[in-house]
Amino acid sequence: MQGIVYKSTGSWYTVKSEEGDFYNCRIKGKFRIKGIKSTNPIAVGDLVTFSLEKNGDEEVGIISEIKDRKNYIIRKSVNLSKQTHIIAANLDQVFLLVTLNNPVTYTSFIDRFLVTAEAYAIPAILLFNKSDTYSKEEKEEVSSLVKLYRKIGYQCIELSAKKGENVQEVKTLMKDKISMFSGNSGVGKSTLVNVIEKNLMLKTAEISEQHLQGQHTTTFAEMYDLSFGAKIIDTPGIRGFGIVDMENDEIGDYFPELFALKGFCKFNDCLHVDEPKCAVKEALDNDKIAWSRYRSYLQMILGEDENYRVDIYKSD
Repeated sequence: MQGIVYKSTGSWYTVKSEEGDFYNCRIKGKFRIKGIKSTNPIAVGDLVTFSLEKNGDEEVGIISEIKDRKNYIIRKSVNLSKQTHIIAANLDQVFLLVTLNNPVTYTSFIDRFLVTAEAYAIPAILLFNKSDTYSKEEKEEVSSLVKLYRKIGYQCIELSAKKGENVQEVKTLMKDKISMFSGNSGVGKSTLVNVIEKNLMLKTAEISEQHLQGQHTTTFAEMYDLSFGAKIIDTPGIRGFGIVDMENDEIGDYFPELFALKGFCKFNDCLHVDEPKCAVKEALDNDKIAWSRYRSYLQMILGEDENYRVDIYKSD
């Protein structure tokens, strides 16, 4: 039998068969020694082959094969440098929820997310949430961020999950696709999903007034079928993005506005830091490139701010 993994709890997996039935499955031990340096060799979104066997009165699935992945996203902790956790696989698009405050989504976080998505051609859409809570000045700041990322070529939507504003636009983008929602804890992922599909009733979290950050409400990634032909993967709140297995001379290629200027630099291997006749630095001086984006680029090539690392991989 074949199916798709809808939920992983570490040792057990919920798999939906091609016939539409759900089974509790486990894996054969050999998957743990196949050179997959991960705490979980199987992830939500994986296509798997499994067979059924009796376990007392219950029928349990045994996963025997993982199909080749189109892509996958992992989290890697610096403190556990040899361990990674695969969050989700086989994505059609990823949504990043952004909030100006309560909690703050820093541009460096947004840029790391976009770089990892850009590297493996996974469409990324920015959702600027909580638009109903901002002052006039804050709305202007959000508008400038939207203008910045739209100029680069990214789709941006300003919305209020709580009020249901512009949620229909998100639903239209999701139809017939597997989408992943991500962002800092407390930005409103679960609230948005609950508005999109009222019957799901995902847990939501209030923001801690003392720390101005959300409480984690999602422990494991989980996929859901929605009534309008979409699938979503709800993920744990992710506090930071980093670059995994990416060389310094590659990183600039995943900033579209830097890549567009690369051919005009004097040196083919220009890192856009202190080389002479650098087209990127000239554009920066002429305000044609956002300083926040360039600062994020420098942080990445210098290896700064990598408390948590996340990357998206595309199979060869």
